[in-house]
Amino acid sequence: MNSPHDPAPAPDSFVASRGADWITTPLTPERAADLLRGALEVERTEHGVLPHRLPARARVQCADEQLARAEAQPSGVRLVLRTRATTIELDALRTKMGYHGAPPRPDGVYDLLVDGALTRQAGVHGGNVLMMDMTTGTTETVPGPVGTVRFAGLPDRMKDVEIWLPHNEITELVALRTDAPVEPVRDRGRKVWLHHGSSISHGSDAVSPTAIWPALAASLGGVELINLGLSGSALLDPFTARALRDTPADMISVKIGINIVNTDLMRLRAFGPALHGFLDTIREGHPATPLLVVSPILCPIHEDTPGPAAPDFSDISEGRLRFAAMGDPAERAAGKLTLGVIRDELSRIVKQRAADDAHIHYLDGRDLYGRADHAELPLPDELHPDAATHRLMGERFAALAFGSGGPFAGESRS
Repeated sequence: MNSPHDPAPAPDSFVASRGADWITTPLTPERAADLLRGALEVERTEHGVLPHRLPARARVQCADEQLARAEAQPSGVRLVLRTRATTIELDALRTKMGYHGAPPRPDGVYDLLVDGALTRQAGVHGGNVLMMDMTTGTTETVPGPVGTVRFAGLPDRMKDVEIWLPHNEITELVALRTDAPVEPVRDRGRKVWLHHGSSISHGSDAVSPTAIWPALAASLGGVELINLGLSGSALLDPFTARALRDTPADMISVKIGINIVNTDLMRLRAFGPALHGFLDTIREGHPATPLLVVSPILCPIHEDTPGPAAPDFSDISEGRLRFAAMGDPAERAAGKLTLGVIRDELSRIVKQRAADDAHIHYLDGRDLYGRADHAELPLPDELHPDAATHRLMGERFAALAFGSGGPFAGESRS
């Protein structure tokens, strides 16, 4: 009989081959799906498997390359396994962004957690670089080899291990090797928080995948995160609403506004009905799930000035990129949207819907990051928060949403 301290035997389906000291766990779509959290779908590729944060039926409805890159960057996606292994190796093929005329961007980071505590951080070398010309929008892929991330010296005991994939690099998983068997973690009894937002929710300018504000908030709230923060693509798309509708969750939040303004996507006449339709679709699958609508955080360039936003390349050679609002405040009279207009409309619509929906709530994004915060922690590129602000937002969201009296306090799965 096994001791309770002995590792449980790995199911045959999880052990493909053993070397002298290694066990290789095959990463087929089916087996990877058993180990992955935070992905809605897993695609087989030439090298291994690619986690997706939107299903194929959504991806085929939009040919936007920005969206394709964003949903394939595994923000919030992590391998979760139980093992006694002291060494873990993960082969991966990354695709990172690069910009002509700018210094190389920092490498993505893999965060390894042991029983919930951040224990190691590492990166993968090699991989592809998707070079973009910011002046023309054209891209070119420079191919590179598969790399390996290695975590050694882990505690020699049974433990839950999470490997959070880089939030800002497309990551194909090729092979997983360990010096002890691994098994999936079937159920940790945590509620599931499904979140949708812009690049800020995706994690722009955060230092690592567990340091993006939704991951910090989820950790503080003790919930499992599914992050549909899609850089540049929180645009009230119907296919995103259907993905939210069809994903099991105990609580849902949607952070709406900044992308609609900085893309100059629509006018006030279209925004209200589009928001209603987005929320109606979510409610088709989650009629009584707590639903929190979050307005934009403070962004001074767009508070009273419509979009579009345009990049300022004057300091790009030094690695600094800024954005500016190109609209005219006078255009608000013609229905052009600013963050102030968006907040008023979000608040009005949530209040209207709350008359028939006791489970819908509103949070002003300036409660996460407002004017006093901007004075102390300005947005480095005028749009995206830095690492300290991600932490601030995560702590505040956890207190406001998961804390006593918050919309996500004490709820159960619907």
